[in-house]
Amino acid sequence: MESKWRLICSGPLKGSLNMALDEALLEEVAAGRSEAVLRIYRWFPAAVSLGYGQRGKGAVNLEACRALGLDVVRRMTGGRAVLHHREVTYSVIAPESSSLFPGGILENYKVIAQVLQKTLASFGIPATLASGRRRGSGNLESACFTAPASYELVYRGCKMTGSAQRRQGSAFLQHGSIPVDLDLSHLYQALNTKVGACVAEGTRRLGEKVGWMNRWLPLPVTVEAVERRLLEVFADQWRLGLREVAPSDTEMARALALQAEKYESSRWTLEGKV
Repeated sequence: MESKWRLICSGPLKGSLNMALDEALLEEVAAGRSEAVLRIYRWFPAAVSLGYGQRGKGAVNLEACRALGLDVVRRMTGGRAVLHHREVTYSVIAPESSSLFPGGILENYKVIAQVLQKTLASFGIPATLASGRRRGSGNLESACFTAPASYELVYRGCKMTGSAQRRQGSAFLQHGSIPVDLDLSHLYQALNTKVGACVAEGTRRLGEKVGWMNRWLPLPVTVEAVERRLLEVFADQWRLGLREVAPSDTEMARALALQAEKYESSRWTLEGKV
C-alpha cells in the first residue's frame, strides 16, 4: 500500500529562505495540518550552513565567505558546518508515528541512509554505512563532511553525505546533502579560522576525508540527474505516492516571516539567538 506524501521541488533559493521553509513545513506536519513532505532544493548563491550549536566566528571564516560570495546561515539542526553548492539537498519531514520510522532517532537516520546508499550505488558508487560514532560528538569547529556520523555514507575512506535532524512535537525533520561536485579550496577557505594556515596543505588534507560523486565517476553526472534518481529511489523503496505541490500560501508566508525575523538575522546566524 502506498503512503501519500507531498513532494516539494523548490529549486534554487537563498540559504535563509531554504532554512525558513524547512522550519515552516516542520511546523505544519507537527501540527497535523500537512501530510509528510519530501522536499528537494538547491542553494543560490552558494552558502555555508552552521549547525545549531556552532558559533559563527569559531566555525566559519566570515571574511573568506564574503570574498568567495558565500552566504552564511545557521540551521535549526545540529552538526557541523557544510558548504552547499553543486549538490542535491533533501528534506524528509514526517510524523514519528509513520510505519516507515518505528525505531527512534538512529533508526530514522538508517532508514533514510539506505535510500541515499541505493541512489549512489545506482551510479556505480558502492558506499557503505558508517557506524560507531555518536552523533553530536567531535570538534564543532571542523567541517561536517570530514567526519562521518552513524549511518552516513563512506566511499574509499571519504564521507559522501551529511545529514542532521530536528524534532518538534510528534514529527521530525531530517535534511541532508549529496555533493555532486565540490571545490575543496573554497571549503577549506570558508571553514578555516586559523590565521596564516596554508590553503594548499589544508585542501590536500580535506581531500583525504571528503568525497563527492564526480570525483569517482568516469563520466560526470549532473545535479538534475541525481535529483531525479533520488526521487525514484525514495518512491520505490518506501512505496510512496508522491504528489508534487508548491508550498501553500500559509506556509510561504510563515517561511518569509521566519526568514526576515530569524534566518536573516546576524544575531541568530552568529550567536544562535533570536
